[in-house]
Amino acid sequence: MDFLGLVLLGIGLAMDAFAVTISDALAYPSESPRRLFVLPVAFGIFQAAMPVLGYFLSGIAADFMESYAGIIAFVVLAIIGATMIRDGIREWGAKDAGAAGPSDARLTFPVIVIQAIATAIDAFAVGVTLRALDANLWLAVSVIGVVTFLFCCVSVALGKRLGSALGWKAEVLGGALLVLIGIRSFFM
Repeated sequence: MDFLGLVLLGIGLAMDAFAVTISDALAYPSESPRRLFVLPVAFGIFQAAMPVLGYFLSGIAADFMESYAGIIAFVVLAIIGATMIRDGIREWGAKDAGAAGPSDARLTFPVIVIQAIATAIDAFAVGVTLRALDANLWLAVSVIGVVTFLFCCVSVALGKRLGSALGWKAEVLGGALLVLIGIRSFFM
């Protein structure tokens, strides 16, 4: 696989992480830039690590991961998305009742790690493919990780800007996006 092919592969794998990162930045507009920067780092690391696992465990767990990746991603993202929607609706109700102030919802490290794993499960199968193609694993995972990191940096900036403008609606929108990404994962 040539370098351009690896970049395109990295872009393809980065799309779910890109969408989830925008969703998080939308849903948590008051989150610190430092915490939001953890998103591109985590997604880049997990998108790079899963193909390594797939490469080395290709015979053992590949069939299971390929069979259930969509279901696992759907369940995880739907639960997190539904929670975000619920919290956004609660915030909306509190604002209508006269409560003031920003949402106290926080983007936690466990949520970031779970999202990173859920969006990177399909990259496990890529590791199996890289082994079958006898591709340069370390070059491939480096490209995949860097591309995902860069795409997620852009999505943090986009989501942050939109999230500040949308207020509580951003959390509902972000949660709905996570649920939709989960549904898409289920049917792929």
